[in-house]
Amino acid sequence: MAKMKIKPLADRVLIEPASAEEKTAGGIIIPDTAKEKPQRGTIVAVGPGTADQKMTVKVGDNVLYGKYSGTEISYEGRDYLIMKESDIYAII
Repeated sequence: MAKMKIKPLADRVLIEPASAEEKTAGGIIIPDTAKEKPQRGTIVAVGPGTADQKMTVKVGDNVLYGKYSGTEISYEGRDYLIMKESDIYAII
């Protein structure tokens, strides 16, 4: 992976969301309009933290986050989410 040019500030992280499911467990293809927003992704950049908040996640961690967490951004043709570390529920 190339070095990320976006550097989050304070206790924020930059996440590349996992792709939405294309098929159900039974094999039914899901149209784009019905796909669920992914709730997991990979951390691609981490801020330095704050005096009160040390960062516990690192680049490369796969994480679970809230369905409506973060702000969606596009950079160099790729979609990312930027959110506070506190919006992350778990490292998987």
